[in-house]
Amino acid sequence: MPIVPAPDALIGKRFDVAVAKMTGESRSKASDLITTGQVKLLGRSCDRSTTLLAGDMVEFDIVKQERQPEPIADDMAIVYEDDDVVIVDKPVGVAAHASVGWTGPTVLGSLLHRGVHITDYGAAGRQGIVSRLDVGTSGLMLVCKSELAYKEMRRQFSEHEVIKTYHAVAQGDLAQDKATIEAPIGRAKVSDFRFTVTPSGKPAVTHWDVLERFGEATLAKINLETGRTHQIRVHFSSIGHPLVGDHMYGANPKLAEELGLERQWLHAMELDFRHPRTRIWTHVASRYPADLQHALDVLRARHASRTDGATDD
Repeated sequence: MPIVPAPDALIGKRFDVAVAKMTGESRSKASDLITTGQVKLLGRSCDRSTTLLAGDMVEFDIVKQERQPEPIADDMAIVYEDDDVVIVDKPVGVAAHASVGWTGPTVLGSLLHRGVHITDYGAAGRQGIVSRLDVGTSGLMLVCKSELAYKEMRRQFSEHEVIKTYHAVAQGDLAQDKATIEAPIGRAKVSDFRFTVTPSGKPAVTHWDVLERFGEATLAKINLETGRTHQIRVHFSSIGHPLVGDHMYGANPKLAEELGLERQWLHAMELDFRHPRTRIWTHVASRYPADLQHALDVLRARHASRTDGATDD
């Protein structure tokens, strides 16, 4: 239980500010430590707004929290693997890599747990990753196993040579059979987690082709020229057709409930790239996961019912 004198440089500061400086924690975390009595002043009562005085002695009794092991995505299938790359079919609810505040399974952690060798190239905790999928988006994701693959695939992704094909179900009946959405995307002012079409954003281009129409929704094939965060979700919301189940961007929650959908209908369906070592053009394909397939089946049945009813009349 260390006791240290108040540093001269922090005399006159709020106690939470001083504790943050002394521990290297955020001010919010420092405030929690004070509130829970894990950091206090000897000989006088204090709270987070108390002013630190000359001669104060600061007592630390911080309880170390044992870090829980990261859960493993046992149901994450590997659909392609060689000495250079591994491609997984990422389930919904799995993040690409660990991040602040995320306690669920990750693609990287699950691969390492299985003993899959991943290159050390890349940022710490994100090694081998050259492209990501949102936690709420399922489908194909490539991770690099070799240094050669990391350098070459990073180049291919950055120069838009990789063809990533998504399938999505947009709410409503898209007016055209194929079109391109070209609109810059940036962070929304109303939330740290949302993005929006804004003149100050980064350029973003989305191409789509209709695969199937249900009247109340439309299944589309999507290719991206750019890879902005939430790009497909933001672009379709911006034209008045948010992805079914995507409540963050304006989807109808009642429709999602009727389809048994608890996330946006969006799946990374195909991946086409030039193999980093052999230079052979490589194609990998996925299948719809059960929840997305169920939603499609319901949409088809409802559409058929309406069509049959109109014919009978």
